[in-house]
Formats: sequence, structure tokens, C-alpha cells
Amino acid sequence: MAASPILDADKVVRALQGAFARGAARQELLQLAASRIRQAGPPYTGVYMYMVHVGEDLVLEAFDGRPTDLARIRSGDGVCGQAVASASDLNIPDVAAAEGYLACSIETQAELVVLIRRHDLILGEIDIDSDVRAGFDAVEQAAVKTVADALATFL
Repeated sequence: MAASPILDADKVVRALQGAFARGAARQELLQLAASRIRQAGPPYTGVYMYMVHVGEDLVLEAFDGRPTDLARIRSGDGVCGQAVASASDLNIPDVAAAEGYLACSIETQAELVVLIRRHDLILGEIDIDSDVRAGFDAVEQAAVKTVADALATFL
């Protein structure tokens, strides 16, 4: 029997659907997703919603958790930028071993980046920090992907 994820993605998606139905703006949808994901508790320490802007820079539009000075990340820089440049989700179990890692917080041990994409178009990403090394398994990654896919339809 497969393990259940800590993140209840269906509950987050229902909240997003309700907000979308009442006309919530993009920033509100992103903030809602960030807050609801972080509410799942450990290993979800910080949730950052970076969206692709002109020139493929990632711009922080919403977050829940520790504040970060990384408001803008160039494509290819750090784990977040590498995810966009490679057009793939990245699950980094030990950020200390990640080449070019850009730290949002010195307490972060693991990072999960899941792209928000509409077909081949990358709209942005959900960047999640964890204070737990190897905090995200395939089950958690799939749950976050469910939320990212929902966001792609609402944005």
C-alpha cells in the first residue's frame, strides 16, 4: 500500500477552485497556495511562489514561511533557476551538496522545486524549503505537482 502524502493536495486545490470561482486575482491565488501548502507542517518549512517574468527571470510573488532576500532569480541560477533552465522539477535532498545553491535560509536542508506549467509553457514554480534533510519523497512531490497543475489552469 502506497504511503499517503503529508500534503493534502485535493484540499488545497478545492480552496484554489473556490477562490478562483469568486474572482480571486493571481497574487491571492499564489498566496493561498503557499499558505495552504505550508500549513501541512513539516517538512514544509517555507513555500515560495516564483513566477517567470520577461527575460525568463523568476520573481517572488508570494510566500509563506521565512522571509527571503531572493526576490529575483535569473534562469539557470541556483536550484530554482536550474529547474526553469532544464524545464524539470528538482528534488534536492541535501542542499549543501547542490552545486550553485542559493539559500533562502541557513536552516534549509532540502529543497523541492515543482514547475507551474501549461503544456510546454513554464509560468513559474513552487519552491519549497525543508529543515529536514531528504524531506521530500516521490509521494510529496506528486502532491505538490497536483497543486502546481491546478494553479496552471487558474493563472
